[in-house]
Amino acid sequence: MFNSFYNSDPYYSIWDGYWRSNRINSEAAIQIALQRVPGQVIKVELDYENGVLVYEIDIRTLTGIYEVHVNAADGQILKIEREDDRF
Repeated sequence: MFNSFYNSDPYYSIWDGYWRSNRINSEAAIQIALQRVPGQVIKVELDYENGVLVYEIDIRTLTGIYEVHVNAADGQILKIEREDDRF
């Protein structure tokens, strides 16, 4: 997953511990996303965007697939995008 440099870097350990203890969990992020875009969750990822830890939650609805970005620190919805599912 991560190369050995990150695993042995002391700063990585500090930040990894910080993010593990100072964020909402994936279940809370899913519930927040489903309040705005009701449907079936098909994928959840945790990623960095512009220095912010973000849950990217893909939700299938009757009108298409949406990607909801939820701030992992405070649960704020940052962005909702309709995915291009034509291919």
